[in-house]
Amino acid sequence: MIIIFTGTPGTGKTKLAKALSKELNYKYIDVNQIIDENKLKEEYDEKRDTYIIDEGKLSNALIKLIKEEKNLIIDSHMAHEVPSVHVDYCIVTICNPPKLKERLEARGYSEEKVQENIDSELFQVCLNEALEEGHHVYPLDTTDKSIEECVEEIKDEINQNQ
Repeated sequence: MIIIFTGTPGTGKTKLAKALSKELNYKYIDVNQIIDENKLKEEYDEKRDTYIIDEGKLSNALIKLIKEEKNLIIDSHMAHEVPSVHVDYCIVTICNPPKLKERLEARGYSEEKVQENIDSELFQVCLNEALEEGHHVYPLDTTDKSIEECVEEIKDEINQNQ
């Protein structure tokens, strides 16, 4: 089974993806590592304080991994770029904006970067893009839930749909 985690930075996708991979004994894939290994950073956007990534090449690198492995959990706010035909579940982590703001400020994000991510969450960019890609989407609000509660909710969702 291939499960991807996507969502605005700070919504809890990495903690959840790692916890679920441990719980299910699935291989965890950090997309940032794939980006580095495959040299997919094209340039640095100073204004947005982030690298520009070739999404097509990233998708191809992830598809290659998916074809080599049976049980993967892929973690990235760009994971939903993988065509839905290769993915069984797309977990979209969401968080209410005031809580998200706290989380991003605690990471030391600039005021501009915090606002950009809050706007992304308000407009549900990752959720909408995952739906547009045709993924089997499960939105998961992490705002006031523990990692354990979220993992159980995801497992219940998977069990109900198998």
